[in-house]
Amino acid sequence: MSDPRPGEFDLIKRYFAPLAKDPGSLGLTDDAAVLTPEPGFDLVLTKDMLAAGVHFFADDPPEAIAAKALRVNLSDLAAKGARGRGYLLGLALPANWTESWLQAFCAGLAADQNAYEIVLLGGDTIRSADGLQISVTAIGEVEAGKAVRRSGAKPGDVLFVSGTIGDAAAGLKARLEPEFCSRAGISESGKDHILGRYLMPRPRTGLAGCLTRYARAAMDISDGLFADCGHMASASNCTLVVDLDQVPLSSALRGSLAAGRDEEMFECLNGGDDYEILASVSAEKADDFERDAAANGCAVTRIGRVEAGEGDLRVQRSGVDLDIRNLHGFKHF
Repeated sequence: MSDPRPGEFDLIKRYFAPLAKDPGSLGLTDDAAVLTPEPGFDLVLTKDMLAAGVHFFADDPPEAIAAKALRVNLSDLAAKGARGRGYLLGLALPANWTESWLQAFCAGLAADQNAYEIVLLGGDTIRSADGLQISVTAIGEVEAGKAVRRSGAKPGDVLFVSGTIGDAAAGLKARLEPEFCSRAGISESGKDHILGRYLMPRPRTGLAGCLTRYARAAMDISDGLFADCGHMASASNCTLVVDLDQVPLSSALRGSLAAGRDEEMFECLNGGDDYEILASVSAEKADDFERDAAANGCAVTRIGRVEAGEGDLRVQRSGVDLDIRNLHGFKHF
């Protein structure tokens, strides 16, 4: 019996061409897109791959899977101070894919394209031998020479994070361990919150301009707070000192902390998938950065400082250094 599903070219025409609204995409009718950066701007490129059973659950809503695949890349662009311009999509579909699933997946992409003002430029679709796999390459623009790297932190800087930390990792725990929320003292409304943060990241695109104006170093928090602070410390060849008492928590996780679940709390803080922004800002500009971020709808919180050093991380609580040697962020292998 022949396969009633559309072939590759019909699939592109039916589902993906409507998402390709930039002239550079050539309507997805050619082998490659043609993109010209705006005068005076640099291109910023980033890629993230997501696989079912590793980065999302295979039975998650297709709209949410699409949004997550796009948003984790937008978070990387925002951390560089870049505005999203377009993206390339690689989609490896499992043998049992359906048109209804693909239609919902593309609807998720369309909604986020409208929300974040970005368009599809091209890509490729193949059949997967081992579950759904998604690869997104996002392309952004930033004023020439102003891309914010993770390597620019200087002694005397103030460390900031956006949003709240640890919710997504707690949401994953709630998915994997049915008793987690009751054990950790998380209410039903708190459970809904952490599940939503795991399923649907919130890239802080509104911070992009603030970072180019004020930040010496920045990166998104995807592998875990301590792991990514360590990455910035190493790249900047400085010591980052994080005050655990100042790390912003949602009301859901504050309840867990009050319940005395310190070990699980640390695992959530360093579990990854937050997609918040970590930034190092000179002390002289810290107040202005805080005000500008709030004015752009992205509250930031001071969580520590940068000291002279050789790529180390110190985490303190009530002024006392904690032993974090056994805390590991997300590992890809």
